[in-house]
Amino acid sequence: MILTANAATPATLVPEARRMSFLPGLFGRKLILVGERTVYQFMSWLAPDDYTGGMWHFHELGGQPLFLSPAAEKRFRISCETNGYQGEVSAEAAGLIATLFALSHLSFQQESDQLADAYLRLCAFAGDHPEAGKIFKAID
Repeated sequence: MILTANAATPATLVPEARRMSFLPGLFGRKLILVGERTVYQFMSWLAPDDYTGGMWHFHELGGQPLFLSPAAEKRFRISCETNGYQGEVSAEAAGLIATLFALSHLSFQQESDQLADAYLRLCAFAGDHPEAGKIFKAID
């Protein structure tokens, strides 16, 4: 089931008690570690001057996993050498971009309906995000 977002339905942070089920729900059980590491690697590649590691938030919509984002209040300068995008976005949007890159990348390596569904769900959510224009330019 693909959920779409609107201004009245923002993503929520996953409660601490359910964080352990978030990654398997997003990437599938066999890709938990690979999926998480891939998001972090894309974040390092996209924002090498601003991302130095740290804690991450997990976001969901309607109980379904959506994306990871750095637990930071700062903005991140995103630079994507494959499409020429350069811009500055919130930590939430930066994580959303990195998660979209990771889901896309993994879906080309793994045959998984779960990855495809997660990507489509996140794209639908991103379309209603306040930084949608920047997000889609970054992943184009």
